[in-house]
Amino acid sequence: MFSYPTVRLSLLFVALALVGLLLADISITAANPWRDLGNFFLGVVTPNFFSSEGLLTALLRTVSFAFVGVALGSLSGFLLALLYRHGPVRVFCAFIRAIHELFWALIFLQFFGFHPLTGVLAIAIPYTGIFAKVYAEILDEADPEPYRLLPPGTGVVAAFVYARIPDCWAQLRTYTAYRLECGLRSSAILGFVGLPTLGFYLETSFSQGLYSDAGAVLILFYVLIAAIPLWVRPKLLPVYLVAAPFFLGEGFPIVWGNVERFFTEDIVPAPLRHGEGVGGLLSWLGDLFLNEALPGIWNTVLLTQIALVATGLLALLSFPLISRHFGGPVRRTSGHILLVVARSTPEYVLAYILLQLWGPSMLPAVVALALHNGGIIGHLIGRQSDTLRLRPDAPRGIHRYAWELVPRLYRPFLAFLFYRWEIIMRETAILGILGIYTLGFYVDSAIQNIRFDRAMVLILITALLNIGIDALGRFIRRRLALQTLPSC
Repeated sequence: MFSYPTVRLSLLFVALALVGLLLADISITAANPWRDLGNFFLGVVTPNFFSSEGLLTALLRTVSFAFVGVALGSLSGFLLALLYRHGPVRVFCAFIRAIHELFWALIFLQFFGFHPLTGVLAIAIPYTGIFAKVYAEILDEADPEPYRLLPPGTGVVAAFVYARIPDCWAQLRTYTAYRLECGLRSSAILGFVGLPTLGFYLETSFSQGLYSDAGAVLILFYVLIAAIPLWVRPKLLPVYLVAAPFFLGEGFPIVWGNVERFFTEDIVPAPLRHGEGVGGLLSWLGDLFLNEALPGIWNTVLLTQIALVATGLLALLSFPLISRHFGGPVRRTSGHILLVVARSTPEYVLAYILLQLWGPSMLPAVVALALHNGGIIGHLIGRQSDTLRLRPDAPRGIHRYAWELVPRLYRPFLAFLFYRWEIIMRETAILGILGIYTLGFYVDSAIQNIRFDRAMVLILITALLNIGIDALGRFIRRRLALQTLPSC
């Protein structure tokens, strides 16, 4: 139910978003955006699946990068989850998951090039931190009663395997399956930095104005995501895991000297490389913070807060589309399709498409972030609404929505929203690569200018900002007793 603290907090965030809208650039600068949007939708309904012989290969590589990256991330994350109660482990996991997959890919590209290891590590490293956090939360919430039923003298490992894992297995499996879906999205967008996944063909098609080709790539991706329950079966997983490395493609031999030079020279701040001492370093840092870090932080926070509130509004408006308390089977099926499309399309892809159609501003980013995250939370809240039982004389229509369901779902809704706050921040930062002046813009510019020392400092700032937002979100959830399992 509504409470004064939750209402007050909600109004505060709405007020911050409204002030942000006054300060943000949300203009449409394209000459004829509606014509371009119409051409895009025409391309989606008239897809050209035979535009490129490499499309099927890109699909296989998208799946392969996802399987290998998620498998390594889940295994490493599970091991770290067992030690997650230790402060250094929590800090390490928070740091590696705070850096977006595309940032990791940009780092590894500098010394591994387009080797498959770049894509695998770009997914596996942040996913390790994510898996560690979520697995640890699931294990901590396990029922302690089975431990008391074990015979005296049972070893720690045996007790864990027989008493803890069976109780958590369903949640661990469900979350890992969801993270595989996320891995497919991450794998797809790696194509935007040149790796041979579906994102590469999508960017190529859009840059050439081939909307039917771009529509084919999007449809293939939607079918891939929607059909996960059909082709990802437990009995087939060992086959996929064994086969996936063979479809990653071949890369040039790794020059380990490049790796050594990157870590011992390239990322060392220029004043230290040139012997300018502490004074030179402080001047260099001051220039970096004033001209790049501070504008990037401002725009990242501004865009994040607007997108967070837009996500919440869209989630509250969309959950009735799939709730059994509204409409019939046809309406719910249509709603499921809409939310699947919204949550299955990566924010980066949505923002890229809208930037091509509307021109450079924050508006495409806000819409992309709200559609994707609102689709996820709307799906979760709609599914949770199905568990609610209404009294026989419950009102119908808008009154049922406003007076029966929203008050009872508002607390879990806020829990999901603040759980995704850090994720929205991560995505906001990375959208800078597309030309929006968030931290990612300055990171990408530094890398393009071969100023890796500046790029690494900006990436570190991005990670610290994400860690701060994650800590603030946890504090708010704890303070308001907003408890929910980490399902998103």
